[in-house]
Amino acid sequence: MMIPAIDLIDGQVVRLYQGDYDQKTNYEYTAKERQDLYAQAGATVMHFVDLDGAKDSTKRQLTLLKTLMNHNTMIIQVGGGVRCKADVEQLLNVGADRVVIGSLAIKQPELVREWIIEFGGDKIVLALDVKIDENGNKTLPTHGWIKDSGVNLEDLLTHYQDAGLKHVLCTDISKDGTLSGSNVTMYTELCAQYPNLAWQASGGIGSLDDIKALIPTGVSGVILGRSLLEGKFTLEQAIACWPQSS
Repeated sequence: MMIPAIDLIDGQVVRLYQGDYDQKTNYEYTAKERQDLYAQAGATVMHFVDLDGAKDSTKRQLTLLKTLMNHNTMIIQVGGGVRCKADVEQLLNVGADRVVIGSLAIKQPELVREWIIEFGGDKIVLALDVKIDENGNKTLPTHGWIKDSGVNLEDLLTHYQDAGLKHVLCTDISKDGTLSGSNVTMYTELCAQYPNLAWQASGGIGSLDDIKALIPTGVSGVILGRSLLEGKFTLEQAIACWPQSS
């Protein structure tokens, strides 16, 4: 399925290039306007990132998020600065269907594992940003993709699988925001290795051909951010080229 994504700073729709706050693009329309357009086009899942909350969890855009999450035709997943159990509960209480957890899943895996067990696999999405080194290892950098965590993707997934993990949003950081195509090889490998996980492919989608290239990989969803915001294609076109049984 196609999963439109919107990043938010101070209530505005933005996109960052490879996670860099200094390389920010602002868009004129509101988040609610885009969400309604995506819903009308047939999207059933929506992804929001609160970049204010990512920087400082006390500045989470709760009023706006509550409005966006009050939607009866969409599953809403939201992330940005989830650092403690209270953050998870706060987002679920204002209407999120799924809470997206990023670097904390790498830095405090025991804690996040407990959350998956407590809240259920359907309520948690692990957002894992992958850097592939010269030997083909899938490493997981943190701190804005600068710091090497010393953890690789496969080891981390082994830790979470028996806790009931279901959803993984995986980004090849070299592709993020580039519109240059996804890492098809990586997703093919991951879907074959972990067939019980619902993989969301993220980063690099710039054309309908990029979406079609992901069909044989086995991913369950494709995150569409900049490509939709900049009109590279319409959401209706993207949905039409994806097998509806997937």
